[in-house]
Amino acid sequence: MDVALLTIGDELLSGDTANTNATWLASRLAERGATVARILVVPDDRELIASKVEEYSEAFDAVIVTGGLGGTPDDRTMDAVAEAFDRSLAVNERARTDIEKTVEAVREEYPDIELDIDAEASIPADSQPLINEPGLAPGCVIENVYVLPGIPEEMQAMFESVAEAFGGSVRSRTFYTNIPEAELIPDLTATEERFDVAVGCYPDREVRHNRIKLVGEDSAVLDEAADWLRARIETVPAPEG
Repeated sequence: MDVALLTIGDELLSGDTANTNATWLASRLAERGATVARILVVPDDRELIASKVEEYSEAFDAVIVTGGLGGTPDDRTMDAVAEAFDRSLAVNERARTDIEKTVEAVREEYPDIELDIDAEASIPADSQPLINEPGLAPGCVIENVYVLPGIPEEMQAMFESVAEAFGGSVRSRTFYTNIPEAELIPDLTATEERFDVAVGCYPDREVRHNRIKLVGEDSAVLDEAADWLRARIETVPAPEG
């Protein structure tokens, strides 16, 4: 399953906010055997978001969009996703009920709260609402596009509610070595040539080790490749933390 991640927000491009959502999602998808084929950051530009959603929806098995939900002027994601599928926004009654309950729950603490509930509960017509348990703005599923909030806590909770939709046959094996990267090249190249696996080497200068990762779809082949490579290089325990 090939998945594209589309993360939305001017704050990501300016460096004001770290794009932790993309890293977290990529890790969770990889754990489920899916392949993250693209990660793209785009600004709060309705036309650009709509264009990329349409393009990626056609090119990949699934698209996850994060960020730009809510009622502030820079929250343009829902409008853009609706445009990508040539649909209008419509109030979703399930989302509306949930938002009303959330607002009432905090009204004692925020007695002057004013919110356009219909606007908050509007998602592309005929899409499936995704309730935002820790927050307010709902997400949605429209065809193969999953629209999630940008706030990490909310995004993670909403993703877990649809995680079963993502999977695949990609597996990996990871181990570590203190051998300098340049000295590993012949053995890494030979591993990739000998076995049907992809080989990656990722140096970490701080702890002075290299992380070796083998990726493939056949667990038996992965195990054979990992054993073959371990027999040729000295490995060390995984770093703590």
